Amino acid sequence: MAVFTPIELGDISDWIARDFNIGQASSLRGIHGGIENSNFFLDTNLDGKKQEFVLTIFERLTAEQLPYYLELMSHLADKGIPVPKPIANRDGAILFSLQSKPAAIVSKLPGLSRLEPKTNHCALVGEMLAKMHLAGADFPGAQINLRSLTWWKEAVPQVIAHLNEYQKNLLTTELVAQEQFFASNQYAALPQGASHCDLFRDNVLFNPQESQDSSKDRLGGFFDFYFAGTDKWLFDLAVTVNDWCLASNKKDLDPARLSALMEAYQSVRPLTEAEKISWSMMLRAAALRFWISRLWDFYLPRDAQMLTPHDPSHFEHILLSRKAI
Repeated sequence: MAVFTPIELGDISDWIARDFNIGQASSLRGIHGGIENSNFFLDTNLDGKKQEFVLTIFERLTAEQLPYYLELMSHLADKGIPVPKPIANRDGAILFSLQSKPAAIVSKLPGLSRLEPKTNHCALVGEMLAKMHLAGADFPGAQINLRSLTWWKEAVPQVIAHLNEYQKNLLTTELVAQEQFFASNQYAALPQGASHCDLFRDNVLFNPQESQDSSKDRLGGFFDFYFAGTDKWLFDLAVTVNDWCLASNKKDLDPARLSALMEAYQSVRPLTEAEKISWSMMLRAAALRFWISRLWDFYLPRDAQMLTPHDPSHFEHILLSRKAI
């Protein structure tokens, strides 16, 4: 999350009061972090009670693409998955326009991030990810993952000039390997459905039950679904594992975290034989996806308030580690 399109409380107060049933807007604060959209914490006052929401102005996604993400969140929330639920206006619409850009308001989840997760956090994430996959199996909408292979092939020629010879060779050879994997019968056999595709540590919240003992945390929910798409569930799992299950060296997989997340996931949805065979390549695919996107955001940045690009080398090292498995 970041702020590319600044707005003030006064810019939206009348709009909120006129078009919604969520009370009077009382506070609007830009959210730091992320790289795609402009995000704000929005507080309102309804009958003397504080209400908390997140307002997003979409910078890249179009009004034609956005219904998939918003309707998916509504579907999952209605199935009991803890995700932000889009807030409809008085006409029932969940997609709006602000500053001539598409926008949405969603409920704010409770809790806080655990950026140094323990095994219990990994287990909670694995279990809920599997439940989310099954809950989304009957979601009628469909949209490809916009940051999958087609985008990789478009982005690599635009970033490769910034790399040294070793990095160029690593990037191009892995892209070829993934093209072959995606074209295989093995890949085609993998189950798929609605997937988050970006379930990093900062996109999950936990509710502490005891302030000094995070081992008793409960899952608060998953958020930031704006990279979601119809994709292989194994890819979604690999993206999650590559972030949640890192060892202390920030590149290899930590056996305890990995075991906790995978066992919890498979207690809800056991992997198929095709998925087990494809696991190593999918871990590499997930690492490649984020190496490319971080190269893109680092070398081809957009102007934004409160924007901090991520270091691309992080996923270069993860890719090398996964290739060694």
